[in-house]
Amino acid sequence: MRNIFDRTRSYGARLLWNNLGIRIEVQRRRRFKWPGEDNRFDYQKHYVKFDIQPGDQVLDIGSGGDPFPYATVLTDRFLEKSPYRFESLVRDTRPFLLSDIHALPFCDKGFDFVYCAHVLEVVENPLRTCAEIMRVGKRGFIETPTAGKDMLFAWAKNLQKWHVVAIGNHLCFFEYSERQLEGVRSTLWRDHIRGTWYNPWQEIFYNNQDIFNVLFPWENQFSVFVFRLDGTVRTLNADVEACPRLARLRRSEAIEELAYPSQDSRQQFPEESKTQ
Repeated sequence: MRNIFDRTRSYGARLLWNNLGIRIEVQRRRRFKWPGEDNRFDYQKHYVKFDIQPGDQVLDIGSGGDPFPYATVLTDRFLEKSPYRFESLVRDTRPFLLSDIHALPFCDKGFDFVYCAHVLEVVENPLRTCAEIMRVGKRGFIETPTAGKDMLFAWAKNLQKWHVVAIGNHLCFFEYSERQLEGVRSTLWRDHIRGTWYNPWQEIFYNNQDIFNVLFPWENQFSVFVFRLDGTVRTLNADVEACPRLARLRRSEAIEELAYPSQDSRQQFPEESKTQ
Protein backbone atom coordinates (compact mmCIF):
# COMPACT_ATOMS: atom_id res chain seq x y z
CA MET A 1 0.00 0.00 0.00
CA ARG A 2 2.79 2.42 0.92
CA ASN A 3 4.66 1.68 -2.34
CA ILE A 4 1.55 2.42 -4.39
CA PHE A 5 1.06 5.70 -2.51
CA ASP A 6 4.69 6.73 -3.04
CA ARG A 7 4.55 5.97 -6.77
CA THR A 8 1.28 7.88 -7.17
CA ARG A 9 2.65 10.89 -5.31
CA SER A 10 5.85 10.86 -7.36
CA TYR A 11 3.89 10.67 -10.62
CA GLY A 12 1.64 13.55 -9.54
CA ALA A 13 4.63 15.72 -8.67
CA ARG A 14 6.23 15.07 -12.10
CA LEU A 15 2.95 15.83 -13.84
CA LEU A 16 2.64 19.23 -12.12
CA TRP A 17 6.26 20.11 -12.94
CA ASN A 18 6.08 19.09 -16.60
CA ASN A 19 2.75 20.77 -17.36
CA LEU A 20 2.60 23.74 -14.99
CA GLY A 21 6.15 24.32 -13.87
CA ILE A 22 5.15 23.68 -10.25
CA ARG A 23 7.69 21.85 -8.14
CA ILE A 24 6.49 19.94 -5.12
CA GLU A 25 8.91 18.67 -2.54
CA VAL A 26 7.57 16.26 0.02
CA GLN A 27 9.59 15.65 3.13
CA ARG A 28 8.79 12.90 5.55
CA ARG A 29 10.28 12.64 8.98
CA ARG A 30 10.94 9.46 10.80
CA ARG A 31 8.76 8.69 13.77
CA PHE A 32 10.17 8.85 17.26
CA LYS A 33 9.55 6.59 20.22
CA TRP A 34 6.32 7.54 21.89
CA PRO A 35 5.89 7.34 25.67
CA GLY A 36 4.74 3.85 26.54
CA GLU A 37 5.73 2.30 23.25
CA ASP A 38 8.45 0.18 24.85
CA ASN A 39 7.35 0.46 28.47
CA ARG A 40 3.68 0.58 29.52
CA PHE A 41 4.57 2.28 32.79
CA ASP A 42 5.55 5.41 30.83
CA TYR A 43 1.87 6.10 30.13
CA GLN A 44 0.32 4.29 33.09
CA LYS A 45 1.95 6.67 35.57
CA HIS A 46 0.03 9.56 33.99
CA TYR A 47 -3.34 7.89 34.60
CA VAL A 48 -2.89 5.70 37.68
CA LYS A 49 -1.73 6.51 41.20
CA PHE A 50 0.00 3.27 42.18
CA ASP A 51 0.94 4.56 45.65
CA ILE A 52 3.47 1.78 46.27
CA GLN A 53 5.51 2.29 49.41
CA PRO A 54 9.10 1.25 50.15
CA GLY A 55 9.09 -2.29 51.50
CA ASP A 56 5.84 -3.29 49.75
CA GLN A 57 5.80 -6.76 48.23
CA VAL A 58 4.69 -6.35 44.60
CA LEU A 59 3.87 -9.17 42.19
CA ASP A 60 3.88 -8.78 38.41
CA ILE A 61 1.73 -11.50 36.78
CA GLY A 62 2.69 -12.04 33.15
CA SER A 63 5.80 -9.87 33.38
CA GLY A 64 7.01 -11.01 29.95
CA GLY A 65 9.23 -8.53 28.14
CA ASP A 66 7.98 -5.46 30.04
CA PRO A 67 8.18 -6.07 33.80
CA PHE A 68 6.58 -3.60 36.17
CA PRO A 69 9.34 -1.38 37.60
CA TYR A 70 7.94 -1.56 41.16
CA ALA A 71 7.63 -5.36 41.14
CA THR A 72 9.60 -7.33 43.68
CA VAL A 73 8.57 -10.74 42.27
CA LEU A 74 7.99 -11.64 38.62
CA THR A 75 5.98 -14.52 37.22
CA ASP A 76 5.04 -15.65 33.73
CA ARG A 77 3.63 -18.75 32.08
CA PHE A 78 6.23 -18.99 29.33
CA LEU A 79 10.02 -18.89 29.33
CA GLU A 80 10.28 -18.72 25.56
CA LYS A 81 8.39 -16.63 23.05
CA SER A 82 4.82 -17.81 22.48
CA PRO A 83 1.76 -16.89 20.40
CA TYR A 84 0.83 -14.60 23.29
CA ARG A 85 4.21 -12.91 23.66
CA PHE A 86 6.47 -11.96 20.77
CA GLU A 87 9.22 -10.31 22.80
CA SER A 88 11.82 -12.19 24.82
CA LEU A 89 11.31 -12.72 28.52
CA VAL A 90 13.13 -10.11 30.61
CA ARG A 91 14.98 -11.55 33.60
CA ASP A 92 16.89 -9.47 36.11
CA THR A 93 17.91 -9.78 39.75
CA ARG A 94 14.31 -10.05 40.98
CA PRO A 95 12.89 -13.48 41.87
CA PHE A 96 11.08 -15.13 38.96
CA LEU A 97 8.62 -18.02 39.07
CA LEU A 98 7.05 -19.95 36.22
CA SER A 99 3.32 -20.19 36.95
CA ASP A 100 -0.21 -20.35 35.60
CA ILE A 101 -2.48 -17.44 36.57
CA HIS A 102 -5.33 -19.90 37.12
CA ALA A 103 -3.42 -21.40 40.08
CA LEU A 104 -0.81 -19.02 41.46
CA PRO A 105 1.83 -20.57 43.76
CA PHE A 106 1.61 -17.86 46.43
CA CYS A 107 0.01 -17.64 49.86
CA ASP A 108 -3.16 -15.73 50.60
CA LYS A 109 -2.66 -11.95 50.73
CA GLY A 110 1.08 -12.44 50.39
CA PHE A 111 1.49 -9.30 48.29
CA ASP A 112 0.69 -5.70 49.04
CA PHE A 113 0.13 -5.00 45.35
CA VAL A 114 -0.55 -7.22 42.32
CA TYR A 115 0.08 -5.89 38.81
CA CYS A 116 -1.41 -7.71 35.82
CA ALA A 117 -1.25 -6.03 32.40
CA HIS A 118 -2.47 -7.49 29.10
CA VAL A 119 -3.02 -11.00 30.37
CA LEU A 120 -6.71 -11.44 31.23
CA GLU A 121 -7.93 -10.99 27.66
CA VAL A 122 -6.48 -14.41 26.75
CA VAL A 123 -7.31 -16.54 29.80
CA GLU A 124 -9.69 -19.48 29.70
CA ASN A 125 -11.49 -18.75 32.96
CA PRO A 126 -11.75 -15.08 34.00
CA LEU A 127 -13.56 -15.92 37.25
CA ARG A 128 -10.81 -18.21 38.45
CA THR A 129 -7.99 -15.90 37.41
CA CYS A 130 -9.56 -12.86 39.06
CA ALA A 131 -10.21 -14.91 42.19
CA GLU A 132 -6.52 -15.86 42.25
CA ILE A 133 -5.43 -12.25 41.82
CA MET A 134 -7.59 -11.18 44.74
CA ARG A 135 -6.50 -14.15 46.83
CA VAL A 136 -2.78 -13.36 46.67
CA GLY A 137 -3.03 -9.55 46.72
CA LYS A 138 -4.39 -6.83 48.96
CA ARG A 139 -4.81 -4.39 46.10
CA GLY A 140 -3.57 -4.01 42.57
CA PHE A 141 -3.92 -2.90 38.99
CA ILE A 142 -5.30 -4.69 35.93
CA GLU A 143 -4.98 -3.56 32.34
CA THR A 144 -6.41 -5.01 29.13
CA PRO A 145 -6.91 -3.64 25.63
CA THR A 146 -10.35 -2.28 24.80
CA ALA A 147 -12.51 -3.82 22.09
CA GLY A 148 -11.97 -0.72 19.96
CA LYS A 149 -8.21 -1.12 20.11
CA ASP A 150 -8.39 -4.81 19.24
CA MET A 151 -10.67 -4.19 16.27
CA LEU A 152 -8.66 -1.29 14.86
CA PHE A 153 -5.40 -3.24 15.03
CA ALA A 154 -7.16 -6.44 13.87
CA TRP A 155 -4.82 -8.62 15.89
CA ALA A 156 -7.11 -10.51 18.27
CA LYS A 157 -8.04 -13.46 16.06
CA ASN A 158 -6.64 -16.80 17.29
CA LEU A 159 -5.14 -15.02 20.31
CA GLN A 160 -7.71 -13.31 22.49
CA LYS A 161 -10.94 -14.57 23.94
CA TRP A 162 -12.41 -11.59 25.82
CA HIS A 163 -12.89 -7.87 25.62
CA VAL A 164 -13.20 -6.16 28.96
CA VAL A 165 -15.14 -3.21 30.33
CA ALA A 166 -14.56 -1.64 33.75
CA ILE A 167 -17.52 0.02 35.48
CA GLY A 168 -16.86 1.29 38.98
CA ASN A 169 -15.56 -1.63 40.99
CA HIS A 170 -16.82 -4.15 38.44
CA LEU A 171 -14.80 -5.89 35.74
CA CYS A 172 -16.97 -7.25 32.92
CA PHE A 173 -15.69 -9.84 30.44
CA PHE A 174 -17.47 -10.31 27.11
CA GLU A 175 -16.65 -13.29 24.94
CA TYR A 176 -15.57 -12.25 21.46
CA SER A 177 -17.51 -13.43 18.42
CA GLU A 178 -15.61 -14.63 15.38
CA ARG A 179 -16.58 -11.49 13.48
CA GLN A 180 -15.39 -9.22 16.27
CA LEU A 181 -12.07 -11.06 16.38
CA GLU A 182 -11.50 -10.19 12.71
CA GLY A 183 -11.71 -6.50 13.51
CA VAL A 184 -11.55 -4.11 10.57
CA ARG A 185 -9.99 -6.82 8.35
CA SER A 186 -7.16 -4.50 7.40
CA THR A 187 -3.63 -3.68 8.56
CA LEU A 188 -3.99 -0.01 7.58
CA TRP A 189 -4.38 1.32 11.13
CA ARG A 190 -1.59 -0.91 12.42
CA ASP A 191 0.72 0.15 9.60
CA HIS A 192 0.11 3.84 10.29
CA ILE A 193 0.68 3.49 14.03
CA ARG A 194 3.75 1.27 13.82
CA GLY A 195 5.16 2.52 10.54
CA THR A 196 8.62 3.99 10.05
CA TRP A 197 7.39 7.49 9.25
CA TYR A 198 5.56 9.96 11.45
CA ASN A 199 1.87 10.63 10.94
CA PRO A 200 -0.68 12.37 13.20
CA TRP A 201 -2.58 9.12 13.87
CA GLN A 202 0.33 8.04 16.04
CA GLU A 203 -0.11 11.11 18.22
CA ILE A 204 -3.84 10.40 18.57
CA PHE A 205 -3.16 6.82 19.60
CA TYR A 206 -0.25 7.24 21.99
CA ASN A 207 -1.69 10.33 23.71
CA ASN A 208 -4.98 8.57 24.52
CA GLN A 209 -3.90 5.30 26.10
CA ASP A 210 -6.63 5.58 28.71
CA ILE A 211 -9.16 5.24 25.88
CA PHE A 212 -7.43 2.38 24.09
CA ASN A 213 -6.84 0.37 27.28
CA VAL A 214 -8.91 -0.59 30.31
CA LEU A 215 -7.05 0.78 33.37
CA PHE A 216 -8.47 -0.80 36.51
CA PRO A 217 -7.03 -0.16 39.99
CA TRP A 218 -8.64 -2.19 42.75
CA GLU A 219 -8.41 -2.56 46.52
CA ASN A 220 -9.55 -5.44 48.78
CA GLN A 221 -11.74 -7.04 46.11
CA PHE A 222 -13.76 -6.35 42.97
CA SER A 223 -16.76 -7.87 41.22
CA VAL A 224 -16.44 -9.93 38.05
CA PHE A 225 -19.10 -10.56 35.40
CA VAL A 226 -18.49 -12.97 32.52
CA PHE A 227 -20.84 -12.83 29.52
CA ARG A 228 -20.55 -15.73 27.10
CA LEU A 229 -21.84 -16.02 23.57
CA ASP A 230 -24.24 -18.79 24.61
CA GLY A 231 -26.09 -16.23 26.73
CA THR A 232 -24.89 -17.44 30.11
CA VAL A 233 -23.60 -15.00 32.73
CA ARG A 234 -21.26 -15.95 35.55
CA THR A 235 -20.33 -13.71 38.44
CA LEU A 236 -17.84 -13.40 41.27
CA ASN A 237 -18.30 -11.17 44.32
CA ALA A 238 -21.46 -9.83 42.69
CA ASP A 239 -24.43 -8.57 44.67
CA VAL A 240 -27.18 -8.28 42.08
CA GLU A 241 -30.87 -8.14 42.91
CA ALA A 242 -33.39 -10.46 41.21
CA CYS A 243 -30.82 -12.74 39.58
CA PRO A 244 -32.72 -15.92 40.63
CA ARG A 245 -35.82 -14.58 38.91
CA LEU A 246 -33.98 -13.68 35.72
CA ALA A 247 -32.33 -17.09 35.57
CA ARG A 248 -35.78 -18.66 35.23
CA LEU A 249 -37.14 -16.33 32.60
CA ARG A 250 -36.64 -16.26 28.87
CA ARG A 251 -35.06 -13.07 27.63
CA SER A 252 -38.30 -11.48 26.42
CA GLU A 253 -40.07 -12.42 29.61
CA ALA A 254 -37.23 -11.01 31.67
CA ILE A 255 -37.58 -7.60 30.05
CA GLU A 256 -41.32 -7.55 30.64
CA GLU A 257 -40.93 -8.85 34.18
CA LEU A 258 -38.42 -6.19 35.12
CA ALA A 259 -40.71 -3.47 33.83
CA TYR A 260 -43.95 -4.87 35.27
CA PRO A 261 -43.21 -7.40 38.05
CA SER A 262 -46.15 -9.69 38.69
CA GLN A 263 -47.62 -10.36 42.14
CA ASP A 264 -46.65 -14.03 41.89
CA SER A 265 -43.05 -13.25 41.08
CA ARG A 266 -42.85 -10.71 43.92
CA GLN A 267 -44.00 -13.40 46.32
CA GLN A 268 -41.74 -16.10 44.87
CA PHE A 269 -38.65 -13.92 44.53
CA PRO A 270 -38.73 -11.15 47.16
CA GLU A 271 -36.54 -8.12 46.69
CA GLU A 272 -34.16 -9.17 49.43
CA SER A 273 -33.23 -12.29 47.46
CA LYS A 274 -29.69 -11.85 46.15
CA THR A 275 -26.97 -13.99 44.69
CA GLN A 276 -23.25 -13.94 45.28
